[in-house]
Amino acid sequence: MQHVKTRLSIFVDGNNMFYAQQKNGWFFDPRRVLGYFTEREDIELVNAFWYTGIKDPQDQRGFRDALISLGYTVRTKILKEYYDDNSGRFSQKANLDIEIVIDMFNTVDQYDQVILFSGDGDFERAIELLRSKNTHITVVSTEGMIARELRNATDRYIDLNDIRDQIEKSDY
Repeated sequence: MQHVKTRLSIFVDGNNMFYAQQKNGWFFDPRRVLGYFTEREDIELVNAFWYTGIKDPQDQRGFRDALISLGYTVRTKILKEYYDDNSGRFSQKANLDIEIVIDMFNTVDQYDQVILFSGDGDFERAIELLRSKNTHITVVSTEGMIARELRNATDRYIDLNDIRDQIEKSDY
């Protein structure tokens, strides 16, 4: 009897995860993330996407090249500067939510399961629609950075700190 593999896609909201990791005080290793979620023999990784805002086309070039060599498809957007009237400060933002949702729906026939690294509540409706297509959704984020709506919409929630031993970046 042939065992059917579960086809997996991973979507990493890079900017959202950067802040989650900063909050936790440790960083994950993109290579170990792929290994952790594909270690079971019945899992086949079909796609891994990484989304990040950049200051200019050369920004984070080494990191982006490393992600590509690991098998990630890297999507970037130039950061936009915003002025916050309340704080009197400028902040930079590159909102890639639409790109993530487009890739999720554009590749929906290729996977059975999604791992979304983000805590952004804007993904709630997309997650609901994907679940209605019998896609199993796991969201990975951290306490204080996961929107209640997103946590409620997902099949499974994993806190980064619960898998720290398996995915943390080490200096060796």
